[in-house]
Amino acid sequence: MRRAKAALLAAVASLSACSLAPPDTLPTSPAAPAYKELGSWQPAPTAPQAPGKWWELFPDPTLAGLEDRIEAGNPDLAAAVARYDQARAALSEAGAQALPSVDVGANAERARVSAGRPLSPGTPARYTDLRIGASLAYEIDLFGRVRNSIRASAADAKASAQDLAAVRLGLQSTLANDYFQMRGLDARITLLRQTVDAYQRAYDLTDTRHSGGIASGIDVSRASAQLSSAKAELSSVAADRAGFEHAVAILVGESPSSFSLPVADSQIAPPAIPVGVPSALLERRPDIIASASRVAAANARIGVARAAQYPSLTLGGAGGFEAGNSSILSASNGFWALGPLSAALNIFDGGARRARVRISRAQYDEAAATYRSIVLTAFREVEDDLARARWLAIQEADQQAATTAAERTRDLALIRYRDGASDYLEVVTAQTAALDAQRALLQVHTSRLQTAVATVQAIGGIY
Repeated sequence: MRRAKAALLAAVASLSACSLAPPDTLPTSPAAPAYKELGSWQPAPTAPQAPGKWWELFPDPTLAGLEDRIEAGNPDLAAAVARYDQARAALSEAGAQALPSVDVGANAERARVSAGRPLSPGTPARYTDLRIGASLAYEIDLFGRVRNSIRASAADAKASAQDLAAVRLGLQSTLANDYFQMRGLDARITLLRQTVDAYQRAYDLTDTRHSGGIASGIDVSRASAQLSSAKAELSSVAADRAGFEHAVAILVGESPSSFSLPVADSQIAPPAIPVGVPSALLERRPDIIASASRVAAANARIGVARAAQYPSLTLGGAGGFEAGNSSILSASNGFWALGPLSAALNIFDGGARRARVRISRAQYDEAAATYRSIVLTAFREVEDDLARARWLAIQEADQQAATTAAERTRDLALIRYRDGASDYLEVVTAQTAALDAQRALLQVHTSRLQTAVATVQAIGGIY
């Protein structure tokens, strides 16, 4: 008898370890040993950063202070945290299925039995029935339905955690991008203020020469037009700068009406970003990790769908006290029951369960294809940013040389005009070329900073 019981327990244990989900496998994503666009150029080593604080690569205390405020103030991040909390709660709910369900209750009944009752007629009787007890129900997970449900919920929770990380990194990157665009406009405001002052002096010189009969009225008009155009551009840039300042305010969770940042007249140098190797991208980029977790969840749900085609086995139990008087909690009034041990198997459902298995497999195929697409897109984004960073560095060096030459030409043209060797058209032409070159240089520098931020986001942050 004991051997039979032991054999039965061993059989149940072996069945409870059964899982109908396919083995967990990720779609293959070939990763090159190194990024092509990195070439022979290697970024300078950087000091380790605090987890997630990649903005410390940029030596800007104002930016660092703003980034630290996102965690507490940004409403989009708060919404992402709430979604993650929902996923964790769903995991707890799924995990509860692996434990017995226990209910307790009490019942008090006063009843009268009819004298004309069937089978045993007699005199009417009145009685009291008091009952206190507990019941237990437990699903024996023969085919892994519960375990695979828990695995799927755990994978969903992991994916939600990575979604939260992706939202956080995206908000941080957007803040840095808006901040550097604002600082680029600050540099243009500083340039235009200096330009307005220089054009004002040139206008005053031209007007004085015109009053002395040396310069023509056309020269005065040209100088005035240059001055007014520079002032108009200054107003336009200031308006654009206000828009980026307001965007920064929203990102840190503050009203634009109560938020302001002073114009800064200096720009930082773009840092070297340690991008690592392509294979590391699969382990650090949040959207890739989230997609891989969704593949695992879809795989586990195939097991859940397949388990629904097999019998379900549920063990029940109950115990408590029952009596018709006040001494209910005495040993003689106790009762217990082990069972029922019930099994259920659907015979015909019109193919609904088989269709559910096909749906689960198709959902897995979709998740796997999405994973491959996300991985390839990630590799492309890193390569794009590396190529852009490399060529922008070359462009900035060439643009600096062009700006230096244009500024020298402008200064020489003004000297020639003062000496009477040329008219003011030559000065206007040189001034326009110099301002265009200076604008282009500032834009290239801002683009390099934005590309550095984009690179950090593309590799999943610096850790």
